[in-house]
Amino acid sequence: MSENVNYQLKLDKMLKEIAEQGREEAPSLLLHSCCAPCSSYVLEYLSQYFNITIYYYNPNISDEEEYRKRVAEQRRLIQELPVKHRVLFLEGHYDTQEFYNAVRGLEHLGERSERCYACYQLRLEQTAVVAKEKAFDFFTTTLSISPYKNAAWLNEIGEKVSEQYQTPYLYADFKKRNGYKRSIELSAEYHLYRQDFCGCVFSKHERETKEKS
Repeated sequence: MSENVNYQLKLDKMLKEIAEQGREEAPSLLLHSCCAPCSSYVLEYLSQYFNITIYYYNPNISDEEEYRKRVAEQRRLIQELPVKHRVLFLEGHYDTQEFYNAVRGLEHLGERSERCYACYQLRLEQTAVVAKEKAFDFFTTTLSISPYKNAAWLNEIGEKVSEQYQTPYLYADFKKRNGYKRSIELSAEYHLYRQDFCGCVFSKHERETKEKS
C-alpha cells in the first residue's frame, strides 16, 4: 500500500457514509490502544461517531511493571475524558512470548524496521480476531498517531487482516490534522504518563544507547 495514500480522507469518507446511514445506535468500534497518551486524541475524535471499546493488547511491553502502569493510565483516562458516546475497556491477555515469537530473527533490526512491522501485525491481527468474535462493526488502532509509526504499514496490515477475518477495518492516520499535537495537549491536561520508548526491550536498549552516545 502506497505511503502517498491520504488515510485521513479515507476515514472522512467512511465517517460520512456511517452518518448517512442514520443509525439509532452509534456503531461499535474495537480500538486497539498502545497507551493512554496515544489514545487521548483518538478517543476525543472517534467517540463522536462510535461506541468504543479500548482493546489493550500489547505483549511487546517487555517489563510487566511498565505494562501495568500503562494499563492503569489507560483506565484512568477513560474514566476522566469527556466523550459523546460510551467508552469501555477490554484488556487482552499479556504474554510477552507472543511478541518474541513474532519478531524472531528480526531482533537485530532497528526502530521502523521489519521488526516493527511484525509487531504491528501481531497486535492488529489479534484485534481483528476479537472484533470478529465479539461482532464489532469496525476495528482499528491508535498506533498511527505516532510520528514514529508507519501509517502505510498499519493500514496495509489492517486491510489484510480485515479480509482474512471478514470484519471491517477503519482506515486512519491519526497524526493528521494536528492529531499528535492534540494528544500532547491532552496528555498534559490529564497529567498522563508519557513513556519515552515504545515498550519492547529492543526499543528500550536503542533509547539507552542513544542517551549514552
